[in-house]
Amino acid sequence: MAKTFEQMVAEALAQVPTVSPAEAHKRLQQDLHTLVIDVRDDADIAMTGTIPGAMHISLGSLTYKADNEVPEDWREPALKDRSRPIITTCILGPMGALGGKLLHDMGFVNVSILEGGVQGWRDAGFTTAKPGDA
Repeated sequence: MAKTFEQMVAEALAQVPTVSPAEAHKRLQQDLHTLVIDVRDDADIAMTGTIPGAMHISLGSLTYKADNEVPEDWREPALKDRSRPIITTCILGPMGALGGKLLHDMGFVNVSILEGGVQGWRDAGFTTAKPGDA
């Protein structure tokens, strides 16, 4: 049975816990090992910015960058530890939800989805940065 984008997002949100911007900020302060992954394309991030320190891995490339069985030069070393705390995001949340579910389905055990995405982060009063910002 075919699924729509909206159905896939709802499924992701039902299976992977969400975290508020305030809780995400707190986690980032308390555990420097926590990784934020923005699943948007670099061009989108360049226009809107993202959470400072977030890793940019597009949703399409996350499928192989998180796979420990593909050739090593395809992988993202920061994703080797499947127990690492990870928060996925995009600009509003739906693509971040799909990224969170993808990681969850690949065996990552400590994944959360940022509620409201980067826009929710900004609305909560937290700063964003664009690539290359000091």
